[in-house]
Amino acid sequence: MLSTKVTCNSHGQDSSYFLGWEEYEKNPYDEVKNPKGIIQMGLAENQLSFDLLESWLENHPQPSAFKNQKNQSIFKELALFQDYHGLPAFKNALVKFMSEIRGNTVTFDANNLVLTAGATSANETLMFCLANPGDAFLLPTPYYPGFDRDLKWRTGAEIVPIHCSSINGFKITKSALEDAYKQAEKQKLKVKGVLVTNPSNPLGTSLTLHELDLLVNFISSKNIHLISDEIYSGTVFRSPSFISIMEVLKNKNLMNSEISKRVHIVYSLSKDLGLPGFRIGAIYSNDARVVSAATKMSSFGLVSSQTQYLLSEILSDYNFTKSYLSENRQRLKERHEKLVKGLKTSGITCLDSNSGLFCWVDMRHLLSSNTFEGEMELWKKIVYEVGLNISPGSSCHCSEPGWFRVCFANMSEQTLDVAMQRIRSFVDSLAKKNMSRHQQLMNRNSRRTKSLPKWVFELSFHQRDVSADER
Repeated sequence: MLSTKVTCNSHGQDSSYFLGWEEYEKNPYDEVKNPKGIIQMGLAENQLSFDLLESWLENHPQPSAFKNQKNQSIFKELALFQDYHGLPAFKNALVKFMSEIRGNTVTFDANNLVLTAGATSANETLMFCLANPGDAFLLPTPYYPGFDRDLKWRTGAEIVPIHCSSINGFKITKSALEDAYKQAEKQKLKVKGVLVTNPSNPLGTSLTLHELDLLVNFISSKNIHLISDEIYSGTVFRSPSFISIMEVLKNKNLMNSEISKRVHIVYSLSKDLGLPGFRIGAIYSNDARVVSAATKMSSFGLVSSQTQYLLSEILSDYNFTKSYLSENRQRLKERHEKLVKGLKTSGITCLDSNSGLFCWVDMRHLLSSNTFEGEMELWKKIVYEVGLNISPGSSCHCSEPGWFRVCFANMSEQTLDVAMQRIRSFVDSLAKKNMSRHQQLMNRNSRRTKSLPKWVFELSFHQRDVSADER
């Protein structure tokens, strides 16, 4: 009596990424109420700069009270029907904010912007606009686990991985792009485009100019689309600086070309401003047909007028946004360094990164076997025994076992200290167990050696003398 969409198992909810969340929700850590609970390190949320936003709201009470500069109520105006094109004031403020994040090296046209209820909605809407059911998009690995849900579940689109390796820091290569395209052809899938996150979730690295050039050349040669998900663009806290795909198009004099019409940007205020609950996402496209279709589709996931009005006032305050971006980056840098240093004291290293709300952590040396089974075994110990919810690399489709995404910006500094203490105790206990096993093995070998006949030792020494003479 139900639809196949309801009864099928294609949502991706059975991923270890989501399962870790479920375990956390059963037993959430609280410093006072539940100090032995699970600490949430699987949530890419930015809680480091809430005080800056709260301070702005205290100093500017009119917008949150839905009053204009003349202190007149505009509640009725905002509460009544608004079409799905969005408030012009907010769209203009948002495109200026996007330019500011990119150092004003590029500008954005508000007419090319479509508002959506978060980046999740933006990515799915682009899938509906660019791909038919059964068509494929190529995604470099490792990639955000939620894409298996966001891009595929309702659209019927497919994902083909572009396998990247730790040998070069998981950077995109020309051969990896070509291999993924050929793999899609073998599966009889029509490739409609490439989707990248820049900066990367889960790597915490921004794409290099070389990688971006490769992508533009690749989509040009294959006549396909490129979606650049740039929701972490404002989190780049140290060099190399962030390079938007729009900058590449501009520098290549492609801004008004046919190629530019096949390049689309996804943006959101969830990460840079730490406002995921506000559900502010956007699609930016130079293709008028995509903008028109996406605008119509946005009626199924509108952003409230009240939210748009409040944020238009915040984003229009240039002095505040400039100060916020600078301070937020500094806080992310300090918190990132604290996590990296804390893990290093336990003998755990991270991929060298410059952005994001997480680190890509190398725990390969802690695996019982260099397999994904070994990775899951370690992950379960960390969740259930250590009490930390982190995301295993396999949930991000990483082709190498032993990597984990660990978030650092969704908790207090004190909670991060507790997490590092737990990790240190866990690694120490593993080392003691390994030492104990090694000692048992040595003792066993010693007992076996003592039980051997005397002639075995004499033969062994005789063979060593012969070998020495031959050398």
